Amino acid sequence: MTETPGKLRILVVEDEESIRGGLCDVLAYHGYAPTAVETGEEGLEVGRREELALVILDLMLPGIHGLEVCRRLRGERPGLPILMLTARGEPQDEVSGLEAGADSYLAKPFSFDLLHARIHALLRPRADATDDNANTLAYEDLVLDLPGRTAYLGQRRIDLTTTEFNVLEFLLRNARQVLSKEQILEHVWGYDFEGDVNIVEVYVRLLRLKLEEFGEPRLIQTIRGAGYVLREP
Repeated sequence: MTETPGKLRILVVEDEESIRGGLCDVLAYHGYAPTAVETGEEGLEVGRREELALVILDLMLPGIHGLEVCRRLRGERPGLPILMLTARGEPQDEVSGLEAGADSYLAKPFSFDLLHARIHALLRPRADATDDNANTLAYEDLVLDLPGRTAYLGQRRIDLTTTEFNVLEFLLRNARQVLSKEQILEHVWGYDFEGDVNIVEVYVRLLRLKLEEFGEPRLIQTIRGAGYVLREP
């Protein structure tokens, strides 16, 4: 499918022809420019070469597994949003996808309305990024480069996925304020998100792994029964 000038390009990596075609039709209907491939190898090639707004990636692919495709794309293009699709619905499958670098996860079968809501939530931060005049947010040694969507802890650069960045930015903008899981979920994923609120726990854990990789003190504190707060230990 050819690129449409002025429209956001979305790569679909899905081996089932009926699903692949349906996804492309829905994306085109909502004003996106879809590009579809069948294998993990093709997904990596297009993902590395083309300017993309988002990748929709099936977990079970012929050849290179979807998790491996996700890991490689995330390592090479940290800021590229990735939405993972799978026929599996077990919580561990969801966690594995998120740990591989996916920003969101959708189990088959799914409604196209829900898919569009997830895509809108992932792409929304790009439109909102220029709402504030400041180019950086800072707290203690933690600095967020908003235009570059990158975090720095002291002199160390921390590459974040789109959703990791959005969670951390919300915590940083509300430093020293306790935020409930529901508040974080609504701000980052949208009020119409139909997934489990515990996805917030997964992302807090992923952020802590990156922020505390070399023994740095914990900045994201858990307030039992209330939520999370970004503050000094």
